[in-house]
Amino acid sequence: MKTIKRKPEWLKIKLSTNENYSKVKHLVENNDLHTICSSGKCPNISECWGKGTATLMILGDVCTRSCKFCAVKTGKPSRPVKNEPKKIANTTRILKLKHVVITSVDRDDLNDYGAEQWAKTIHEVRKQNQNTIIEVLIPDFKNRENLLKMVFDAKPDILGHNLETVKRLTPVVRSKANYQNSLNVLKLSSRYGLITKSGIIVGLGETKEEVVECMKDIRNAGTTIMTIGQYLQPTPQHLPVKEYIHPDIFNEFKEIGLNMGFKQIESAPLVRSSYMAEQSFSNYN
Repeated sequence: MKTIKRKPEWLKIKLSTNENYSKVKHLVENNDLHTICSSGKCPNISECWGKGTATLMILGDVCTRSCKFCAVKTGKPSRPVKNEPKKIANTTRILKLKHVVITSVDRDDLNDYGAEQWAKTIHEVRKQNQNTIIEVLIPDFKNRENLLKMVFDAKPDILGHNLETVKRLTPVVRSKANYQNSLNVLKLSSRYGLITKSGIIVGLGETKEEVVECMKDIRNAGTTIMTIGQYLQPTPQHLPVKEYIHPDIFNEFKEIGLNMGFKQIESAPLVRSSYMAEQSFSNYN
């Protein structure tokens, strides 16, 4: 019989709902929107929705890749929804978001991997919400520079792309993704003059030395914001947790990262790419 690792005290979450939570939930459901909060089974959904914010997800909720850590559904997605950019912009306006985070599934089934929809969404959000900080968490677009440039030209305030794990574990953890390709996305973004962000999860069997090496690679790519969080197994079909990393180690990673030259590091067990994004960016300069 398989032994299931018990979650330590620091990972126990108190779930609660309030008026803001209900407002976000109804807005998402009534407008047929998707969020990584629900699709990705994020442990912070109660807290973030309770604060009246959510990470919006475009291009559907079915991914063409099957990464071994991610809870998002895998399969054959439907065609992109034409009015989706307006829906995202309207939702941002209704929620009065000062800082919006937008992400997407991978769309390897599309000729442009979804780049045009990405650009349209950023432009529309900017059009309707001129004072809102727009943070995007994009796929790799198969490292096609012309497609990445299409998104860069839309000028999001923060461009995020996650390495997700250390170099050695990338072939096991990520589907169709390449460690070097992801670093190239970060390099191109920073060279383009965008504030660039990346993140990883730990507890998959990596060593502390491998994490530090990965942080160096991310920093050397020109990235100035980074997140580090604990991997949590979303279903029995996903990779098991090898280790629950103690909060002291996360604090150590943060200190190491700041000494490397990162301007902002969020490193704690429940940290995710978009967790406390507004607060993190407000402390950026």
